[in-house]
Amino acid sequence: MKKIKINTTQNVVIEYEIAQLRERIIAFIIDFVVIFLVMTFLWWIYVSTMNTVLLFLFILPFFIFYSLVSEIFLNGQSAGKRAMDIQVVKINGTEAQFSDYILRWAFRILDIYFSLGILAVLFIRSSFNGQRLGDLVAETAVIKLKPYKKINFKDVTKIQSSENYHPLFPEVKKLSEENVLLIKTVYERYAKYPNKANQEVLRTMVSHLKEKLDVTQYQMSDMDFLKTLVKDYVVMTR
Repeated sequence: MKKIKINTTQNVVIEYEIAQLRERIIAFIIDFVVIFLVMTFLWWIYVSTMNTVLLFLFILPFFIFYSLVSEIFLNGQSAGKRAMDIQVVKINGTEAQFSDYILRWAFRILDIYFSLGILAVLFIRSSFNGQRLGDLVAETAVIKLKPYKKINFKDVTKIQSSENYHPLFPEVKKLSEENVLLIKTVYERYAKYPNKANQEVLRTMVSHLKEKLDVTQYQMSDMDFLKTLVKDYVVMTR
């Protein structure tokens, strides 16, 4: 399972799982089916009308530019990629530009069509970030949009508690399960990536929670405060 860490322009490190080869192949097949169905419909109209304008202005351009136009207007996705929940991104954390999609599309001819996909498969399997030749040139990668590490409420309830434990912040019952999961996600991300951006997120959350719960009189570190809130919530809602 390959993963990639992308440092965004806000200096926040986000870890994604690289899309697997089979997911990209399935996405390609879905796109091919979409192209086939649309072109079949357009071809039927062409045969019925024998309108050559339709052939050169719609049918051929749709086949040639489908992937390029899809990725530009769907933010790095096509119908197939959207169905597989994968996306093209820049590995340096910046937003992919028109020129990046052009490069990927241009090398698609060599990667996929001229080599019957063999070149693309070889590069995806051998490159560090699962990149085909077009990705290497454009400095892009195809990632899974679902987070690498899923956090659910069962993860929160694994936090040890004691029958004799007395919650310090009973006001925590005002929070929802989603709020508590977000709290846990924020302090775990800061513990793993203690940069300025994550620290600012941590401080902002602490300030908001203290005001919301009206517990501004308590003095403890931001991390201890958030961890205590989570533990109190678990104990009080069991």
